[in-house]
Amino acid sequence: MHTIGLLTNRQRLITKGHLIDSNTKSYGIFPAFSPLNPKFLPGHRIIDNFSNQFSFNLVNKNEKEINKIHAQELDEMVLCNSSLPNLVLMITDASIKNDIAMSISHIHSVNRPLIKTVHHALFVTSMEAELFTIRCGINQACSIENTSKIIIITDSIHVAKKIFNSESHPFQIHTSVILSELRKFFNSNNANSIEFWECPSRIKWRFHHNVNKNSKSFMVTPIYPCKISWNFCKKSDSDDIIKQWKMTFQVSKGKGNHFLDLLDDNLNSIEPSYIKGGPWLQMFGRSNLLCAHATRAISNHAPIGEYRLQFFPSLDFSCPCNNYPIKTRRHILYECKRFNGYWNPRRDMLKHFIMFLTANPNAFAFNDN
Repeated sequence: MHTIGLLTNRQRLITKGHLIDSNTKSYGIFPAFSPLNPKFLPGHRIIDNFSNQFSFNLVNKNEKEINKIHAQELDEMVLCNSSLPNLVLMITDASIKNDIAMSISHIHSVNRPLIKTVHHALFVTSMEAELFTIRCGINQACSIENTSKIIIITDSIHVAKKIFNSESHPFQIHTSVILSELRKFFNSNNANSIEFWECPSRIKWRFHHNVNKNSKSFMVTPIYPCKISWNFCKKSDSDDIIKQWKMTFQVSKGKGNHFLDLLDDNLNSIEPSYIKGGPWLQMFGRSNLLCAHATRAISNHAPIGEYRLQFFPSLDFSCPCNNYPIKTRRHILYECKRFNGYWNPRRDMLKHFIMFLTANPNAFAFNDN
């Protein structure tokens, strides 16, 4: 068996997929599931047979004053269902600190004491921790006699949706167990149902806020050695690559000597990221024309005098405004009267930089007339 460091160049080229060094991570726990499991085949899936017995209530992110509105909706939902004798209301949350995941659920049921469950694990991802606490909560809810309706309130609704995703994914080790439990629950009575309600932590809805605080207040001393989940292995490798990426980006040779460093809304230097296409593409990736202009300006590879002077010194490199001998990027952004006559916000912020390019479509373009 080879470690990654001993692979030859040829072996690296023909090796496809995610690589994990066997010397350091062979003790990890890896996912076990079968994509051919009958539970996940069309026609046999829970979404095919029980689609009217589960639902999701999501936050409308386009609504103004969403925090107040959704908190009121949750209050009304709890008030309307609080007297139902066969209802189980479950609030779940999970948090990670120092690689220790803490999963907590509070289960409310009429005329029964509150059930609080706490689980902790080392070296798992937040998604795994959230899904595990939902799994344990559903198992407990289904075990309560005469339960006909389950309501789960979570701040990770995307995790809950994974339960009904029949595609192959690393979380099927949990979702397959949850689906088996729900299948029994739905089959026992056609009126049985489960609802998932989204409750973002930022709205600080009282019931979920208590669970959220509890998940962050526990102090657990880890016991070694500990297993590492497959997903955590991939996350660790991804984090290491991103750290190396950011370190390389900070060195001028890694990004180019003329790269335009820009700031975010908090006046912090923008760092590379793959999330949602990265910080730059989020701002101008919607338009090919704007993307081209921004890329030329940021890299300083644009049809301007500064570029011509460096690579084509025989061409004219002066600015048509006749107030500057060399048309530089800085001159265009801050000084040129052809582009800066209407306002002058700070150009080192990405937001204002994009506003400048949008208002001046000829800047850094080949039709600069």
